[in-house]
Parts: sequence; structure tokens; C-alpha cells
Amino acid sequence: MTEPLSASRSPVKAYVGLGANLGDAATALKDALAKLAATPGVDGASVKASSIYRTAPIDSSGPDYLNAVAELSTTLTAPALLKALQSIENAAGRERPYRNAPRTLDLDLLLYGDGRIQAPPTLVVPHPRMWERAFVLVPLHELAPGKVSQATLDAVAEQARGVHRIGP
Repeated sequence: MTEPLSASRSPVKAYVGLGANLGDAATALKDALAKLAATPGVDGASVKASSIYRTAPIDSSGPDYLNAVAELSTTLTAPALLKALQSIENAAGRERPYRNAPRTLDLDLLLYGDGRIQAPPTLVVPHPRMWERAFVLVPLHELAPGKVSQATLDAVAEQARGVHRIGP
């Protein structure tokens, strides 16, 4: 499933977007964070999360989403981390019947160190649409203010009015 820990790999700081709008979305996000922390190759003590935010679906349907961003330190490669994220999604009952379908859990690899990875359609880092999505940028800015410029926040200011912090 994932690569083993390797003393020869230096840890990389990665950021993961979390979202859910089906079932008990808050529990799904909290469970996903716990599973991230328990993933081989992830330093469990390094996992930090933003507050949880509620947003209306964008290019989607169904109930409002709960969103957050997690920061972690990992020795996994970006493809191995993506595979681990997909495994966590699948364990949470994630289905992909059509693009932007409502979901029990969505985990997106937003940033992987300073890496720029172009391996579409499965892996593009930085995440190709993150700079347009207030539901990603607001929690990312809360967690790591240096990763999101004020100009970028200003560009999504109208959308950000619909992003509401609901809890830790």
C-alpha cells in the first residue's frame, strides 16, 4: 500500500485538504486525521489540522460540506502519500459515481514540500484548483499563513464569505 519508512529519505511537509458532505461529516474528518497520523511513513506527532469550516457545494450538489486542511511530515513519496489518502477515502466508503459527486470523504494532496508534480490525471501538485477555492485557502491560511498570500485571499474574497468556521 505505502512505502516503508526509509532513513535515507528526508521528511517533507505536506498539506492535505479534507472534505465531506455525506453521513457524519465531522466524524469522517476527525477519523481521517487519526488515520493520517497512523499511516506508516507519516510522523503522527506532526499532524496538525485547521479548524473545521462549513461551505455550500461548489460545482456539486447535496448538503453543505465540512472542510479542513491538515499539515503533516512524511517520508513517503507524493505518489505513495496519494495512494494512502485514497486508501483512507475508500475505507470511509468513498464512491466516485460522477465528477464532483457528494462524498463521505475527500482527501486532496494540496502541497508536497515545494514540489511541482505533473502526472495527470492522478497527481498534480500543487493541487490545480486550490488557488480558486476559498474552502481550501481559508483553512490553509489559518494553518500556514505563509502559504497563502493576501492577494490570493483577496481574489476569492466573495467566495470566502460563504466559508464559515464551525469548530476546532
